[in-house]
Amino acid sequence: MTVKELTGSPSLATLYPKAALGGLRKPSGEATLPDTEYVRGGVTVDPAHLAAYNRVCGFRLTDDLPATYPHVLAFPLQMALMTEPDFPFPLLGLVHVANRITQHRPVRLDEKFTLRVRAENLRPHDKGTQFDVVSELLPELAATGEPVWTDVSTYLRRSGAAKGSSPKRTELAPPAPSAVWTVPGDIGRRYAEVSGDRNPIHLHPLTARAFGFRSAIAHGMWSKARCLAAFEGRLPEAYTIDVRFQLPVLLPAKAAFTTWRTDDAGNAGWAFELWNARKPKPHLKGTITAG
Repeated sequence: MTVKELTGSPSLATLYPKAALGGLRKPSGEATLPDTEYVRGGVTVDPAHLAAYNRVCGFRLTDDLPATYPHVLAFPLQMALMTEPDFPFPLLGLVHVANRITQHRPVRLDEKFTLRVRAENLRPHDKGTQFDVVSELLPELAATGEPVWTDVSTYLRRSGAAKGSSPKRTELAPPAPSAVWTVPGDIGRRYAEVSGDRNPIHLHPLTARAFGFRSAIAHGMWSKARCLAAFEGRLPEAYTIDVRFQLPVLLPAKAAFTTWRTDDAGNAGWAFELWNARKPKPHLKGTITAG
């Protein structure tokens, strides 16, 4: 594997034009993922930035990082990887279908880290091709050891007609919500400010319509973070939060949050869903398991 060591965070202002130009190229030949890992040492957390992120996502202000926060630290490296000429798919048009984060121990604000990002596990999907972008956070003094935090984002590249028949979506009765959240129309712009993810589908109804949405949509990782914030005070020190994204949250919105306890093979945890509060349609489904 080729390792590219970075001395600073890649410039998102430079990467977004690359992503737009990448959308004009046509894939050639059989797709293969690059055998490249991006590594950045000396990563620290800006307390003001962490506080802004916590406010946007609904977390309390503490010196422990929410498990979803390091994703925004890794995001520029992910962008850099997926906008390189040898990456087989244009970044624009990829669908973020799932995200799994494992926090191996609490991560503190005053720590220094090394970030690693790579792509792997290219595989077929009934609507095209999917792959994983793996991000890892390691203590700075143990950069060759085990990560304290791991993030696996699964992306789908749609291509042609679906293979086989997709199961028909069943309309369910609305679940009894644990909470109903009012999601403001500007949450996409507010999350973009703290995450750096300025995909136009999140920023304004006009730019979202250019991509087929009738209004701006919330970031999937904001929705996941908002769900995680609802569990504060009940989480173990080490856990995995695994989410599959379904229908987008069209802004502004009323979102119904439902959760229940689980005990899968003796591993107690929670399951949760985020629904459209006006219709029985799910935005995401997830689980939290200890360890």
